[in-house]
Order: sequence, then C-alpha cells, then structure tokens
Amino acid sequence: MARPQTDLDSGRDAILELMVELIEERGSSAFTMTELAGRAGMSTANLYRYFESKEALIEAVAGYWFRPKIEIMEEVIASDLNPRRKMYEFYARRFARMKSEWDRDPVAFASYVELGNEHFELVRSYVDLGDHYLSVIIGEAMAEGHFAGLTIDEALSLINQMTSVYVNIGVMGLIMPKLNTDKLARIIDAVFDGLSAQDRGAKAVSGLRAA
Repeated sequence: MARPQTDLDSGRDAILELMVELIEERGSSAFTMTELAGRAGMSTANLYRYFESKEALIEAVAGYWFRPKIEIMEEVIASDLNPRRKMYEFYARRFARMKSEWDRDPVAFASYVELGNEHFELVRSYVDLGDHYLSVIIGEAMAEGHFAGLTIDEALSLINQMTSVYVNIGVMGLIMPKLNTDKLARIIDAVFDGLSAQDRGAKAVSGLRAA
C-alpha cells in the first residue's frame, strides 16, 4: 500500500511542478530560490522548509524526472517475459516515453540534458540503478546459456556500449529522428545471438594494419 501523502509531500510536489515549468521556460538551472518562492506564492524562508538548498531541489527534480522510468524498469524486471523480450522491453518502453517527451518539446528535453550534465553526481544513482536492473536480466540470460564465457560485469559493459544511444538522453537528443524500436529490436537480437567471449576473427593478432 502506498504511503499516505502528507501536507509537506504535497507542497513539495507542487513546488517541483513549478520548478519544471521554470526549467522548460528558461532552460537548465537558470533560476534563484527567491524567484521560485515568488512563483510559488511563499517566502524564501518557507521554500527552504520544503527544500533545504538549491542542490536538494535539483536532486528532487531528477527524482521527479526519473520516477516513471524507474517504474518502467521495475515493471519489466517483475514480468515473466523471457530474457530476450525482457531486455527489449527494458529499453523500448523507456525509449518510447523519452521519445514522446522529445516530440512534445525538444527544447525542454535539451534543458533536462543540460541540467543532468551540470549535476551529474546527483543523477549518478539513477544510472547505477539502471545498471543493477540490467544486470538482473543479464543473469537470467546467462542461466539460459547466453553470453558464454563473459562475466556479468563484462556483459554489462558491452551491452551498455551497444545500446547506450537508447538511454543516454544527451546522445539521444542529437539523433532522435534516426532512432526507433525496430532498430532497437535488431540490436537486442544481435546481442543475444552473437555476444560471447569467443574470438571470431575480428581481433587483430599482431596489431592494427591497413586493409
């Protein structure tokens, strides 16, 4: 059962919505706590009752933005899909949501990219959580014989490099029109059909050379 929302919780949510409006109007963190308090119709001192610092507010905005993406990941992890389908859904559902956000307002989307770049340490935990959930799927896939010879960490690193464009909003925003779920499905199939520790001839044995 969800925890009942307190007056403090509802006040925080209302302020976060105003903060989101500011970000989408002006971009990144170009605001002051005094300005936000004025928009919220309260004193700056009262604003600090909800958020003890500007950094705490930005951290809460990150949580607000990532919340639906986390819900998607948790729903996929809890599903009874097979590992291949589960990995596809893990990426595709989040991509579809972010693509809709980009379609709605590419400039606002870029503002969130900028905010994340400016305060990456505040959003690192969400990146780590995504890696944790992906590792769970990789473990399930390995139990079925996929990714032979690789450790979970090795497979995680390789898969992240192969799929990063579908979750890295900084890169995604630059090439969004070229991304789609059909291409993603082919990438996931390639991961499952080909990724292993086996050397199939691509790796040089005596250094790089011209063709």
